[in-house]
Amino acid sequence: MSFTAVLPYENQTMVTNILLLNFSNDQFFIITFLLCLIYCTILIGNFCIFIIIRVEAHLHTPMYFFLSNLSALDICYSSTTLPIIIFNCATGNKRISLVNCIVQLYLFVSLGGAECILLAVMAYDRFVAICNPLRYPVLLRMKLCAGLAAASWLGGFLDSMLHTVMASKLRFCKSEDSINHFFCDVPPLVQVACNSTKTSKILMYVVSVFLGFTPFLYIAITYFYIISTIMKIKSSEGRSKAFSTCSSHLIVVTAFYSTGILNYIGPRGYSIELENLASLLYSILTPVVNPMIYCLRNKEVKGALRKHFWRFYFMTDR
Repeated sequence: MSFTAVLPYENQTMVTNILLLNFSNDQFFIITFLLCLIYCTILIGNFCIFIIIRVEAHLHTPMYFFLSNLSALDICYSSTTLPIIIFNCATGNKRISLVNCIVQLYLFVSLGGAECILLAVMAYDRFVAICNPLRYPVLLRMKLCAGLAAASWLGGFLDSMLHTVMASKLRFCKSEDSINHFFCDVPPLVQVACNSTKTSKILMYVVSVFLGFTPFLYIAITYFYIISTIMKIKSSEGRSKAFSTCSSHLIVVTAFYSTGILNYIGPRGYSIELENLASLLYSILTPVVNPMIYCLRNKEVKGALRKHFWRFYFMTDR
C-alpha cells in the first residue's frame, strides 16, 4: 500500500510512490481492525481524561491542567496519521498529493515538538510540587500555567516551519521511486529526494537534538533534584506517595523519547521493518499509554471517572 505524490520538476510530471505498508491478503482485515481499535482507544481514553479534568472542580490544579493539554495534544497527534492509514487500508487508495503530504508532515512534526516542550513543563510542575511545596501556589498560578501550555503548542508549530520549508524544496526525480513508510515525515522524504539533502539532514539532526534533547536534559536534571528530595523524606509512606505523583509522567516520557530516538536519531538501514515499527510506535505509543497510565495509577482521576460514570449510568437508567 502506498502514498503517491505528483511533483512538478523541470516542467515534467514526476511521480514518487512512498510505500506505507505491504499487506498480504490474509493480514488486511486484521491490521485494519487493530488500527481502528487503537485509534478508538486513543480518542476515548484521552477524551475522557480531558473532559473529566474540565468538569471535576478538585482537578482544577496545574498538574491536571497540563495533563488535559497532553490529552488534547495526543488526540491531535494521532489524528494526523492514523485516520489516513486506516482510510488507505480500507479503500485501497494509494495517492496523496504533495500539498497534503506537506500538511501532514507539518502537523505531525509540530505536535511532536509541542509534546517535547509540554513534557518538560510537566516535569517543572512536579519539581515545584515536591521540592518547593509551600511555594507551589505562588510559582504555578493558573495564568502562568496557561502561558506555559500556550508556549508549548506555539513552540512546536514554529519549529515545524523549518522542516516544512526544507521539505517543500526537495525534488523527487525518479518515476515510481518508493520507500516503505506509514506516513509523510522528514526522514522518508529526505531518503527519496534526488537533489542535495545535506542541508535538510543537518537541520533535521540539529533541530531534533535542540528541541528533543534540550527538554529531555531538563527533565533528567529536574528528576535528579526530585529524587534527591524524595530520598530525604524520612517516612516510607511519604516517599511512596511522592514517587507515585512522578511515576506516571516518567513512564510517558520514557515511551515518547525511546520511540522518538529510534525514529529520528537511530541508525538507518538496519531493518526496514524495524524502522517502520519505530515510526508507527512513535505516532501511537504515547497517545495510547497516556490515558492508561494516568487512569490506572492516579487515584484522583480514577475516582472522578468512577463518580461520573455511575452518575451517568443512573441518569440513563431512569
